[in-house]
Amino acid sequence: MTGQIIILNGAPRSGKSNIARAIGESFDGPWMNLGVDSYEQITPPRYRPGIGLRPGGERPDLEVFVPRFYAALYESIAAHSRMGLNVVADVGHHDAYSKPLGCLVDCTRRLAGLPVLFVGVRCPIEVILQRRAASAAGKGYVTGTPGEPAPLPVRLWQDEVHRPGIYDLEVDTSLLSPTQCAEVIRVGLMQRPRPSAIERLTQAAK
Repeated sequence: MTGQIIILNGAPRSGKSNIARAIGESFDGPWMNLGVDSYEQITPPRYRPGIGLRPGGERPDLEVFVPRFYAALYESIAAHSRMGLNVVADVGHHDAYSKPLGCLVDCTRRLAGLPVLFVGVRCPIEVILQRRAASAAGKGYVTGTPGEPAPLPVRLWQDEVHRPGIYDLEVDTSLLSPTQCAEVIRVGLMQRPRPSAIERLTQAAK
């Protein structure tokens, strides 16, 4: 039996990691937490942020590695599922590099035939800015200043991470707690739409 896969897609500080943690703590069976944070830990420092490279085309020297990093991550997600292990992965897909890389479509193809719930994790930019400001020092989050209350990198994430915005369901972490979001996702696993978001993304790219 294949394991369930939940992909949480959203901007940094939108609440993805907390939802993933709530899923792991409350859902039945083992839920392997694979995503941008865990993948960063195995990425050599000189190639970071790896799949966390933010929109804007700032590091074209690193972009050549991003499709391979994403492909390897999604192949690992697929392998875990085929071994009967459930997977929750928090990512921030976008295609606003110095040139389009098409990572999202390539990744969806690697999950073909597997049970995937693709979840959009939304959060208003005002709340994200508050969370960035409250983050622990040393995390490296760009924060607002009196001269630029909503810095360009933050705005780019908000604009680009939900393109094309094809999901099985969406949650808003400014309205729901991580536990509540997890419960919405639990119901989504039982009421999976057809065709799925992964199927629609793959079809739209043909």
